[in-house]
Amino acid sequence: MSHRPLPGRRSVLRGSLAASAALTLPVGLGAAPALALSGRPKAGWGVQTGDVTAHSGLVWVRSDRPARMVVETSATESFRNPRRWYGPLLGKDSDFTGTTLLRGLPSGEQIHYRVLLADPDDPRRTGEPVTGTFRTAPARRRDGVRFVWSGDLAGQGWGINPELGGYRIYDAMAALDPDFFICSGDNVYADGPLTETVALPDGRTWRNITTEEKAKVAETLAEFRGNFRYNLLDENLRAFNARVPSIIQWDDHEVTNNWYPGEILSDSRYTEKNVDVLAARARQAFSEYFPMSTLRRPEGRVYRVQHHGPLLDVFVLDMRTYRNANSTDDQTTDPQGILGREQLQWLKRELSRSRAVWKVIASDMPLGLVVPDTGDGKPNIEAVAQGDPGAPLGRELQIAELLRFIKHRRITGTVWVTADVHYTSAQHYQPSRAAFTDFEPFWEFVSGPLNAGAFPANALDNTFGPERVFVKAPTTANVSPANGYQFFGEVDIDGDTAELTVRLREQDGTVLFTKALQPGRVGQ
Repeated sequence: MSHRPLPGRRSVLRGSLAASAALTLPVGLGAAPALALSGRPKAGWGVQTGDVTAHSGLVWVRSDRPARMVVETSATESFRNPRRWYGPLLGKDSDFTGTTLLRGLPSGEQIHYRVLLADPDDPRRTGEPVTGTFRTAPARRRDGVRFVWSGDLAGQGWGINPELGGYRIYDAMAALDPDFFICSGDNVYADGPLTETVALPDGRTWRNITTEEKAKVAETLAEFRGNFRYNLLDENLRAFNARVPSIIQWDDHEVTNNWYPGEILSDSRYTEKNVDVLAARARQAFSEYFPMSTLRRPEGRVYRVQHHGPLLDVFVLDMRTYRNANSTDDQTTDPQGILGREQLQWLKRELSRSRAVWKVIASDMPLGLVVPDTGDGKPNIEAVAQGDPGAPLGRELQIAELLRFIKHRRITGTVWVTADVHYTSAQHYQPSRAAFTDFEPFWEFVSGPLNAGAFPANALDNTFGPERVFVKAPTTANVSPANGYQFFGEVDIDGDTAELTVRLREQDGTVLFTKALQPGRVGQ
C-alpha cells in the first residue's frame, strides 16, 4: 500500500518515553525525588492529541498543580527552531487538565510536540517537558489512511493488572502505526468498582491496581474524574496516547450501565438516583480528560464529523444523550429514537455533503444485534434491535429512515464500526434477507473489548437482514482478559486504489478476519 512509512519514528518515541518515564510519572508511581521536591509542575499523566485534521489538532495535558500550559511543535524530534503555543492556565476548576488548539499545521506531516508546564508566578520555572507526536491528515489521496478502533476499558472488575503487563493491547495497536484511534465508548466504567484481587475460575488470582475513586460507583465529580485518571496509570496507554491521536465517543459506562435521559435509578449502590445529575458530572469529567473539538463549543456535543483527507470522513455518533427511555422497543412510531431528531438530521446533512471516498460511521452501539436491558427486571432493549424479525419497530424506525436516505441519495462508501458487546464479529446487511428492504447492502464490524470481561455473541434481528460472516466470542459470560478474547479492529485505505480493508485482530495483533471493500459503491 502507499501509506507513508515513518523511519525510526517508533524507536525514537520508545526511547524518549523510556528515558523520561521516571520524570513523568505521578509521585505515587515512582517520580524522580529531585523533581518531586523542586516544586515545579509535573505532567505525570502523559499527553494526548485528539480530533486531528489536515491543519489542526488538540493537545491535552494534566498538571499536578496550577500551571500555564505551553506547547512547542517542530518538524523533527530535535526541536530546532520550535513554534510555541500558549495554552490555558490549569487549575482546580478543570482538575488541572487543559487542551491547546494548534492551527496552521502542514497537512500530511509528522508533527513533534512537547508540553511544558510553567509556574504561573514564575514562567521561567517549568517542569520536565513531555513529548509526543502525531500525523496530520493528508491533503493528497495517494497518501492512504490507516486507523484502529475498539472500546470498553477496565470493565466488569478487570482493571490494570501489572502481572499481565497492564493494557497490553495498546502496544499491539501502536505497532500498526495508525493515523488515529477511535474509541467507540465505555472509555471508563464509572459504575464498575475494582477490588485488589479477583479469584479466577482456574484457581489463579487477578490483581488490580486500585485507587480510592475506583472503590465504589462514581457519583461525585471528583469520583468521575478519578475514573478517567485511573486508566492513565497504565504506561501502555500513556505511551499510546503520546503517539496516536484519538477520536473519542462515549456510551453508557462513562455514567452508569444502560442509562438514558430522565432515568431514576433503583440501584442500591447509588445515593444520587437522578441519572441526569450523574450524567452532567460525568460529562464534565469526560470533557476535561479528552481533547475533543466539539466539547469546546457552547453546545458541548459529542457527535461530530472528522475529515481525514480525500479518502475518509468519520461520522461520530452519540446514541446515549438523545435517546428515548429503554423499553420493549416495539412501538410503531418513534420520532426520537436512539439518535434524537436533531442528530439524525445532522447526520443526513453531513453524509450528503461528504465528498470523501469512504464514510465510516462510528456507532457506539450495533444495529442488528439484540442488546437487552434487564436491569430493572423488565425485558427492555438497550440498543436498536429488539428481536422481532419483521418490519421496523421502535428505534429501528429511525435506522430504517437513515438507511433509506443513504440509498435514495446514492451516498457511496458507508461502513459501520462499533464495539459495546465485548466480542468481535462482522455482519453483512442485505435487503434480500431482510423484512425492511429499502436500503443498499452494507457492512458492520464489531471489535472489543480493550480490557474488560468478554461475553457470548448476541442474537441477530432479521429486520435489516444481517448475516454474521465472522465471530469470535467466548461461550461463557465475563471471561477475564487473562483468558484472552480482547480485540481491536483495523481499517486500511490504500492511497492508490482507494480499496478499504478491514482486519479484526486479537490483543496481540493476530489477524482473525479480513474483508476488502471496493470504493465508489452505494452498497457493498
